[in-house]
Amino acid sequence: MRLRIDLAYDGTQFHGWARQADQRTVQGEVEAAIAKVLRLDSSDVCLTVAGRTDAGVHASGQVCHIDVDDDVLNRAIGHMHDVSGTQALFRRIRRIVPDDITIYSVEEAVHGFDARFSASDRVYVYRVADELAHADPRLRNMVLRIDDTLDVEAMNEAVSSTIGLHDFGSFALPNPGGTTIREVKFARWQRVPDMNLTPMNIYHGGADSLDTQAVGADPRTDESAYEIEFAESGLLTFTIIADAFARNMVRSLVGASIAVGRGKKTVQWFADKVAHPQREGLTGPAPACGLTLERVNYPEDGLLEERANAIRAVRSLD
Repeated sequence: MRLRIDLAYDGTQFHGWARQADQRTVQGEVEAAIAKVLRLDSSDVCLTVAGRTDAGVHASGQVCHIDVDDDVLNRAIGHMHDVSGTQALFRRIRRIVPDDITIYSVEEAVHGFDARFSASDRVYVYRVADELAHADPRLRNMVLRIDDTLDVEAMNEAVSSTIGLHDFGSFALPNPGGTTIREVKFARWQRVPDMNLTPMNIYHGGADSLDTQAVGADPRTDESAYEIEFAESGLLTFTIIADAFARNMVRSLVGASIAVGRGKKTVQWFADKVAHPQREGLTGPAPACGLTLERVNYPEDGLLEERANAIRAVRSLD
């Protein structure tokens, strides 16, 4: 049986997704948890992931899969009653994994599903606190702090040149036997608007209001007393969607964007890097802390196998 596992993690203390000898990785932790529940050797458990994340990179919508024999999967049931092996595995591993990993679900995958090759696109977001944003210390592990005011308009003009099918060799490294050709579907910088966590209308009656008997009457009439600022208000975010990403691609695009936003590089310089794939070393990848894999999208169930077969082919610009 092929199982689909959806999960999230804070990448701060991990040396990336991929299993490494003598290093703490997300794959290593999750595989160890599965091996413990199913009474297997860790070497007998192998996860296939939608997108390998680098050291320090986070994920809120990561997807992976694993193939397990039915008799082995049923070992997870133990003394549980009226649950399947899949449900039992989910209940047990979500309690075993460390606190910086959350297992959202474990489900039987539909026919043709491959966490990596069936994906239609992946969505990454990079978060930045420039001089116009509050550097909330609670978000320090997922936001890059910059002591400049960035020119968002210039940054968006720059990243507009990434839309479409391009060789991103100026910004990325190919995997062995692979290429740096990718199709970017969306790329945009924007500032998160100031938002309040507590809706103002909850103290004014109406269908969406809270029961004052339940929350307690409050004699204050100053509405500002209830203004609780959303933690991400004011941050700059770079959202990019592509069919896939090469190694260091997003962080290098962010680093180049920030150079433009600071006025140190021009929009034309950025466009030339896209048009002429060459690693000249003038800009490196932005720090990993600001990057999160937000979600992985898949086509309709009936198209999963077709998508997987198509994406395995070596890419070209033709």
